[in-house]
Amino acid sequence: MPADTRRSVLVIDDDERFAATLAQALDRRGWRTRVAHGIAAALAAAREDPPDAAVVDLRLGDEDGLTLIEPLRADHPRRKIVVLTGYASITTAVKAIKLGADDYLAKPVTAKDVAHALVRGAEVQRREGAETPLETMSPRRLEWEHIQRVLAEHDGNISATARSLRMHRRTLQRKLSKRPAQG
Repeated sequence: MPADTRRSVLVIDDDERFAATLAQALDRRGWRTRVAHGIAAALAAAREDPPDAAVVDLRLGDEDGLTLIEPLRADHPRRKIVVLTGYASITTAVKAIKLGADDYLAKPVTAKDVAHALVRGAEVQRREGAETPLETMSPRRLEWEHIQRVLAEHDGNISATARSLRMHRRTLQRKLSKRPAQG
């Protein structure tokens, strides 16, 4: 039987159902897929059979998916890395790109969007003028972005962030538990 010559992608997400569905959809689009549900499993899978690309969830349970970018990039500098998140913010997008991610997509996302990001990458899209126009953010979205920035400045410490924002800790936790406002 001939070896599988399709490009390979490692899907890293703690949501087993989502990871399996995305892997299946990418497989139908011509990718050879594998799935990992945590940082240790992802690094082991990448060492065992180095993928051409990786799709990394920002939050892997209690782990930070961004910590995977540098080791995945160090192995193969040309590997495409796409970060997915249900908690998109400008702060985490900038951090992901600075660490070496090629693209950053907010969930919900389609397999078509992911496949497109894997093939083209953010750099190529920018060179070809395919950037999406900037939109004015709503006040709720601006508040969400500000909270995320201050939270990042305090290394995720809720109490310190609440003090800095002059907000009750429970109020901050309630705001953080909600999905970010769109637009």
